[in-house]
Amino acid sequence: MTEQEHLTHRGAISQHVQALPASGIRRFFDLIANTDDIISLGVGEPDFVTPPAISAAAVKSIDEGFTHYTSNYGLPELRQLISTHLHKRYGVEYDPSTEIIITTGVSEAINLAMLAIVDRGDEVIGPDPSYVAYLPTVLLAGGTYVPVPTTPANDFKMKAEDIEELITPKTKAIFFGYPCNPTGAIMERKDLLAVADVAKRHNLFVISDEIYDRLVYGTEHTCFSSLPDMKDRTLLMGGFSKAYAMTGWRVGYTCGRVDLTEAMMRVHQYITMSAPTAAQYAGLEAMRNGEEDVRGMVKEYDRRRKMMVKELNDMGLTCFEPRGAFYCFPSVSITGMSDETFSETLLMEEKVAVVPGSAFGQFGVGHVRICYAADYDDLVEAAKRMRRFVERHTTSE
Repeated sequence: MTEQEHLTHRGAISQHVQALPASGIRRFFDLIANTDDIISLGVGEPDFVTPPAISAAAVKSIDEGFTHYTSNYGLPELRQLISTHLHKRYGVEYDPSTEIIITTGVSEAINLAMLAIVDRGDEVIGPDPSYVAYLPTVLLAGGTYVPVPTTPANDFKMKAEDIEELITPKTKAIFFGYPCNPTGAIMERKDLLAVADVAKRHNLFVISDEIYDRLVYGTEHTCFSSLPDMKDRTLLMGGFSKAYAMTGWRVGYTCGRVDLTEAMMRVHQYITMSAPTAAQYAGLEAMRNGEEDVRGMVKEYDRRRKMMVKELNDMGLTCFEPRGAFYCFPSVSITGMSDETFSETLLMEEKVAVVPGSAFGQFGVGHVRICYAADYDDLVEAAKRMRRFVERHTTSE
């Protein structure tokens, strides 16, 4: 028996990791990497470069020797600015010394939340389709992700009555992210109040991923923890990646009551110790002086959004109006193809990359995710190629 066979026989790979589903996005990113001259509408990140003043602040911090660890909680000044920002914008108050942690992106924040809250056997109720990391992080914590179907019929919103029907004695928390990746859906205040009522009546915790909170169009975002009596029952997560075009900097944050924050800190201190120091200084500059940049990018996303939604509906790929984030989530049923076949064939024939909706859950089947955080002229060209593709492959009646 070889050493590798021996390790395999001994079970070198843990069962809970073996049980994790493979990312439905990863295969398409591999295809994109091996295809030349494509227009990629697949990767969910801004096409804008981080604003120069933000990058300069990070370089300045390095030049001045700020290259050591920060507090495990993060730079005190950054935590204070986040606290002030949330109070000014949403009217919710967090103590920056005991209720906020700076994390290595919201991805780490999600993992910290699951590991701190979920016990083996607990159930966590969340939307489907949803961001690809939600289900796996629940599984890694030993829990079960219980999907709430969301559909175009209800604008991909989680309905309070649907959540309530899924609650069992094992339910520990409700977990969602709005504005939503992949659908672009939002939850309005009245919708969130109904979910809050369910959480209070059933004594459930709420984990709210609000990384796209600044990217809303024609409406105002409602911060879940700002709802009446919900601050102590909510873990709020946010970050800099989307609004400030800082995906590569990996800076996020969690806000929650003291005991929950301390529980997450116990995990955080062993996983990453602290978020990258230079990136935190970049975050400081973003919070202090980045508002004009955010407004400019949101205005441009809105222009692209309107154009793409119109183009998709005109070519027969039915698409509800996304009012948040930077995604469209049209149906491809008119072509008679599965979402995976549609995505792969579109890439091969027209060199336009989109992501199959099934990558985001069973209720994403039959849709594709299109990221319109791309150059406007590229979006126009992509729409032209997609129209040509749809006309060629539309199922005859």
